[in-house]
Amino acid sequence: MFPIDRIADKPLGTVIQGSLAQGLEVRLHPDVSVEDMRVGKFLVVRGVRSDFFCILTDVTLGTSSARIVANPPQPEDDFLQAVLAGSGTYGTINLTPMLMLNREPNFPELKNGSASNGKNGKNGKATSKAAAIASFQAQSSTEMQLLPVKTIPSHFSQVYDASDRDFRAVFGWEDDPHRRNFNIGEPLDMEVPICLDLDRFVERSNGVFGKSGTGKSFLTRLLLSGIIRKQAAVNLIFDMHSEYGWEAVREGKQFSTVKGLRQLFPNQVQMYTLDPESTKRRGVRDAQELYLSYDQIEVEDIKLVGAELGLSEASLDNANILYGEFGKSWIVQLLNMTNEEIQMFCDEKRGHKGSLMALQRKLLRLENLKYMRAASPQNYINQVLQSIEAGRHVVIEFGSQADMLSYMLVTNMITRRIHGAYVRKAEKFLQSKNINDRPRQLVITIEEAHRFLDPSIVHSTIFGTIAREMRKYFVTLLIVDQRPSGIDNEVMSQIGTRITALLNDEKDIEAIFTGVSGAGNLRSVLAKLDSKQQTLILGHAVPMPVVVRTRPYDEKFYAEIGDADWEEMPDDDVFAAAEAAKADLGF
Repeated sequence: MFPIDRIADKPLGTVIQGSLAQGLEVRLHPDVSVEDMRVGKFLVVRGVRSDFFCILTDVTLGTSSARIVANPPQPEDDFLQAVLAGSGTYGTINLTPMLMLNREPNFPELKNGSASNGKNGKNGKATSKAAAIASFQAQSSTEMQLLPVKTIPSHFSQVYDASDRDFRAVFGWEDDPHRRNFNIGEPLDMEVPICLDLDRFVERSNGVFGKSGTGKSFLTRLLLSGIIRKQAAVNLIFDMHSEYGWEAVREGKQFSTVKGLRQLFPNQVQMYTLDPESTKRRGVRDAQELYLSYDQIEVEDIKLVGAELGLSEASLDNANILYGEFGKSWIVQLLNMTNEEIQMFCDEKRGHKGSLMALQRKLLRLENLKYMRAASPQNYINQVLQSIEAGRHVVIEFGSQADMLSYMLVTNMITRRIHGAYVRKAEKFLQSKNINDRPRQLVITIEEAHRFLDPSIVHSTIFGTIAREMRKYFVTLLIVDQRPSGIDNEVMSQIGTRITALLNDEKDIEAIFTGVSGAGNLRSVLAKLDSKQQTLILGHAVPMPVVVRTRPYDEKFYAEIGDADWEEMPDDDVFAAAEAAKADLGF
């Protein structure tokens, strides 16, 4: 294990009491201002044998005598205030230990401040410190064994600001050859990268949460860019508001745009659109049109959008009767039925005429959807699946068809069929054990996730199934939502990594910590986040919870992460490429 030398660091305070369950109470030293202690700060307590990595969860003021509180010094009495500071009045902070690191016994110089074989003061100490740093740099992430906290440091242990080496020890570094680490941002008070382990990130379903206006879409785009750059998985993104594919509007007083995934990774990202006219108006290059047909809609798809269509349980029961009789053509048959034919069908199949007529009337709304056809010339869902199998990341844009009915219907139809294909591929791989049969890890991004994962329907939807399966069939979710309290508790407990911006509602804050042990002390951290560019990250992809100032999504980011061979095409060439793509597909 690499050593951490604290001799040259300035201690911030002393541990005075605490417990494993409730955390540590630390009294700040007189020369340390309580105003420098921010909730969410990453600190290190140096115990006798171990270093404890902690997160600051509360800041309080204390006095040594009740007389001071009863008779405080006058505002202009600077001398008395200075006399009392540090002795009569003091600051305390509460820390929650998250990880511990046993110090390497082969470096006794860290205990006494000098090299074990050096007796010449400064030279010996300098030699030992250089050896310690060299040892750290030689370590690989696979050798760093961070342990769960099962004890606490002793009385009067000193507390220090976390150093660059501490952050590297816990969160790794982006160029680690043993892991797909991705720089997501920096801690609040330092310029050192905080990395997500993308291999651990994609193997479970994850969530991006935050109230409206906190930058969830920008953060999601950041994560998707990292997955693409590091080749951790292939993405299927249901882009409800056309923010991920080509470009998006940057939030702020002045109008500007940021690049989407297609512009950053033109050779790796394929766009499909449900509204070709809208896509063309925005100057998107070579997006492929996507159409669905009535014979691809199953009763389970209609059930998910039952609330949007206003369908009763009786209507859904009669839909099952129709499907059993007509199979895939059940919707076309129903829409073409007259009142007399509906009555005859009900008499013969014991259906309910009123429910069937209501179902027919509600399904007429599907005729207004631009992308819906009575019959489609080709299976576009298979085309999307082929793109994914080829390793291309797929963005499906909705354009003007971004109402909840369309978003939920299309997302469910495509996801159910792609998941079914993945189940078959996973079963083949498990049977053959041939690495060439292993499906590519797939991450499906959905917005307004509480609509799909509501407790009343989650057990009958494909999204609840995927969230509970974790990596069983190599498919996971990236859910983006501003109302985590609307998501089923069982699903929330299965969310691997939670990346959360500011939330104000107590129910939403409580939902974020569903299934998280020892989460009570973190609630105050989440409630104190800034409204922009700050997130609390906890879960499977990070060793411990951390507050991050997220990485800017700007020109510097483009240069660091995007494809280097991308050149902007003139508008005429963009539209020519789109027409060529249509011709290739036979339109």
